[in-house]
Formats: sequence, C-alpha cells, structure tokens
Amino acid sequence: MLDRAARPMVSLVDKYLPDPYIFVIILTLVSFGAAMAFEGHGPMAVIEMWGDGFWSLLTFSMQMLLVLVTGFMLASTPFVRGILNRFAALASTPGQAIILVTFVALIASWINWGFGLVVGALFAKALARQVRVHYPLLIASAYSGFIVWHGGLAGSIPLVIATEGHFSQDIIGVIGSGETIFAFFNLAIIGALFIVVPLVNRLMLPKEEDSVYVDPAVLNDEPDTSISIKRPADHLENSRVLAWLIGFSGLAFIFQYFMDGGGLNLNIVNFMFLFMAVILHQTPKRLLDSLHEAVKGGSGIVFSFRSTPVLWA
Repeated sequence: MLDRAARPMVSLVDKYLPDPYIFVIILTLVSFGAAMAFEGHGPMAVIEMWGDGFWSLLTFSMQMLLVLVTGFMLASTPFVRGILNRFAALASTPGQAIILVTFVALIASWINWGFGLVVGALFAKALARQVRVHYPLLIASAYSGFIVWHGGLAGSIPLVIATEGHFSQDIIGVIGSGETIFAFFNLAIIGALFIVVPLVNRLMLPKEEDSVYVDPAVLNDEPDTSISIKRPADHLENSRVLAWLIGFSGLAFIFQYFMDGGGLNLNIVNFMFLFMAVILHQTPKRLLDSLHEAVKGGSGIVFSFRSTPVLWA
C-alpha cells in the first residue's frame, strides 16, 4: 500500500543523502555564521572559541563510542545469536517477517542503540534464511527500530545529564532518568511507536513481482567458535575461568551499585553491557575478536563527535 509512496523517497535519499561527515561540516559552518551574526563575534574570535572547546566533549565521545562497541559485542555473542535464530522460526510469511524484525529491532534499540543496530541486522539475516521476503524492506525495517533509541536506556542526552560532573551541570544540574527516560510522556511516545512503526513497515511491503530476494546461502555468516591451541598463550586467551572471574566481578559491582541506590547513566550502562559481553563470549579471545569487528564501525562516531564545533559564544 505504501510501497509506491516510498519509492520516490528511496530514490531521493539514494541520490542526495551524503556521508554524515558532510553534515558535521555544514553544521560547523552554520554555527560559525550564527556566532558572528547573532553574538557579534569576529571570525578569529569564533575560531579561537571553536579550537578551545574542541576537546571539551572528549569524555562524551568515548562514552558514545563505547555504547556502540559494547552493544555490538553483546549482540554478537553466541547466546544472543541463538535467541535470534529461534525467534526467526516464528515467521512464516513475508508480512510476519517484516513485523517481527521491526518489533525486535525496536526492543533492542530501546535497550541500547548499539545493541539494536547489530541485533536488527543479525535478525534480518536470520529471517531471510527462513522466509522469502523483500530484502531491502527487511533491512530497512531492521534499522527502523533505531527511531526509539534516544528515548531508551542508552539515550545519550538523558544519560549524560544524569551523570555526575557532566559538561552542563553548572547550568541545569543533574537530572535523573526518572524525569526523562522513565517519564510518562516519554513512555507513551515509545509505546505508540511500538505500534505504529511495525504497521507502517508492513504496509510498505511490495507485491511479489516487485520484490527483491536474496540467496539464503550468502547470508550464512555464523562465526567460528572452535578453539585452537597452538602455543601456551592460547590456553590463557581461551580460558573460560579468566573470563568468568572478571565478568562476574563486574556483575557483582553492578548488583551492589543498584542496591546502594545508584541510577542509570552512560557509565553504568556501558559497564553493564561490557561485562555481560565478557561472560557471554566465554573466552577472552572471542571477546577480542568481537571487539575488533565492533571498532570498525566506530570511526564515524570518533571523527564526527570530535569535529563537531563546541561554541560558547
């Protein structure tokens, strides 16, 4: 029903949507212009403020990178992959596949946006191996769950302003997640999106003759979990005991943190995802292999956040 209406939009995005770094440049120039036009600063004064503030978001940038990296590492564990493969068996028609991948992606993105991005992609592949479905829409539906991320448990601004010592504390203070993430207005919007987004995606499903399919054989990318011992150091790198000792120590800290009345912030969310990944990957080597893959997708975050202007004009 909506597939015809969506086609011009898809064509427009394909032709004119640039790399995110282009938006960084444009917004930087807009900020420069606004500082000069509305605040009366000269060009060199604006450049000096931009340079002086360039590293003021260094902590925030690292936290954002870790949201993606820890979310990726947890989503790529054999445990999570197994759950996704079992859920994929629930869909038997293209329409069910679209609704199911959207719903799972929404849940995962609400928990953690880095987790949601990877879970959505992995689940879409698992469904495509089970059901013959229009693959472009399946992938788009998997990423449409991202729409709820900022109202979720890893929303950057709600968690930043809930973290003691954040960069705007002298202006707005520390605002707990009960007034943002768990506020009624936010939960109501999230609930509505959980209903509307899957239905909209389902309505965009084209007819069979207009659908694009993918060979399930090319989607078989299950990681190799076998253990190879070729040198003494391999025993340590593949040690479950080491992983579990450090992993369960992390979980013990998390338990005590919340027992002492601690609230959600970026640091504790990243901490939780990291140590759950440590445990579920079972060995240090599997964790590091996952980390290696995760950081490949983090370059955009590092560069974009560091290139964004910080103007205190």
